[in-house]
Amino acid sequence: MKTRTFMAASGLAFVATSAVAQEAKSIDQTVNEVFAKATGPFVNLIFAPLPGTSFPWIVLWLVVAASIFTLYFGFIQFRAFRHSIELVKGDYSDPNDAGEVSHFQALATALSGTVGLGNIAGVAVAVGIGGPGATFWMILAGLLGMASKFTECTLGVKYRNEYPDGTVSGGPMYYMSKGFAERNVPGGKALAVAFSVFCILGALGGGNMFQANQAHAQISGILGDYPGWITGLVFATVVFAVIVGGIKSIARVTEKVVPFMGVLYVGTALIIILMNIEHIGWAFGQIFAGAFTGLGVAGGLVGALIQGFKRAAFSNEAGVGSAAIAHSAVRTKEPITEGFVSLLEPFIDTVVICTMTALVITISGVQIMDPETGRFILADNGMIATTGDVQGVALTSAAFATGFSWFPYVLAVAVILFAFSTMISWSYYGLKAWTYLFGEGKTTELVFKIIFCVFVVIGAAASLGPVIDFSDAAIFAMAVVNITALYFLMPIVKKELISYQTRLKSGEIKKFNH
Repeated sequence: MKTRTFMAASGLAFVATSAVAQEAKSIDQTVNEVFAKATGPFVNLIFAPLPGTSFPWIVLWLVVAASIFTLYFGFIQFRAFRHSIELVKGDYSDPNDAGEVSHFQALATALSGTVGLGNIAGVAVAVGIGGPGATFWMILAGLLGMASKFTECTLGVKYRNEYPDGTVSGGPMYYMSKGFAERNVPGGKALAVAFSVFCILGALGGGNMFQANQAHAQISGILGDYPGWITGLVFATVVFAVIVGGIKSIARVTEKVVPFMGVLYVGTALIIILMNIEHIGWAFGQIFAGAFTGLGVAGGLVGALIQGFKRAAFSNEAGVGSAAIAHSAVRTKEPITEGFVSLLEPFIDTVVICTMTALVITISGVQIMDPETGRFILADNGMIATTGDVQGVALTSAAFATGFSWFPYVLAVAVILFAFSTMISWSYYGLKAWTYLFGEGKTTELVFKIIFCVFVVIGAAASLGPVIDFSDAAIFAMAVVNITALYFLMPIVKKELISYQTRLKSGEIKKFNH
């Protein structure tokens, strides 16, 4: 009798739980639909393709700007590469300069914001659609993007606010308002406000909820299905413990996490490549041939070019303006030095890490072309890997598994670290935009940090497709505002560059004796 009663009660509980779950799902779906309808026009505008093509105009906006800055500054990314490394090593660093973090810590913090899931899943999608040739265009766009970072991060330091307690605040919102006023150009304040709003939205969405959501997906894929709020709560607790200490605390963590996760991921990729060393020449042949012929991929040359440029732009965020906020905190009295340091960022993010992902996929042989459809599929199980991040991760994971069966677990650790590091960096970006709008102060900062951590839990627990789309669009709307400002302010950067190089050649600027 007790058993029957228990079964009946269990049945009622199951029905009630199912009803609650169904109702929650229905509410979530309704919220998604309402939000998608409200924000759809903005999202569609930002990611709209150029007429008659599938090439998003926002990618062209970023690539054209990067090309202009490359030419305007005389291919600075190649000329200053060696000096950039010397600066990161601390050869010219004076610990008495204003600022909160070292050149290396500023670079690590900015890198932690860009080195993320796009390097793993996004590259796989690009290679899945555009073929190996997408890698060539991805590298080219990464090299061009180095000039954009150089421009925005120099301005970030030049126009930052330095406070009596030693803290600083900088970024596009400051060089827009102060730089435009200095040049007597109207509209700087309006651009700064617009940038700050987009930055906060992007930080809460793409820099937070998306990361938590994808990290939970990876963890639950290994440990089995469980509520997302648990992952969110763990992440939120750890993130808050780091960000409550400000940029110095964030920098101390990123200077350890970023090199570790970079070496872990690149090291694992190198093992796969070395295990297939006899195919390395063939793989590079596929990359170069595919870049100019398309190797039969849908869209051919244009398809490979679009996917490569898109992935590079979405991965390293050159021109978006986010990195200028992190680099502004550096200890230096020469703004141009941080421009030099920042140009290493797209090189590491895109030219090294993204290329490693693409090379592993190409060289491992897990990707073959379906002769019937002309689309790339996974060789091991025939699953199409051309659209969406899930298939992208599956393609990368399958490529890593060709080395050792347990390599996908290493990949999962990398994904978790990438998501965590992205969240703490974007918390700082959002915070500085928040304090620009609402004023500096410990209470103001604490409010944003709590809001940010609440959104970590929401992101891990909910299915928020339209919210993520909107926040991604907000991040690239930052680029529209930021690059507009860079065009007006790039003569100031050139003046700084000429002054610094003259003093460096004359010996006025010397290496600092530590």
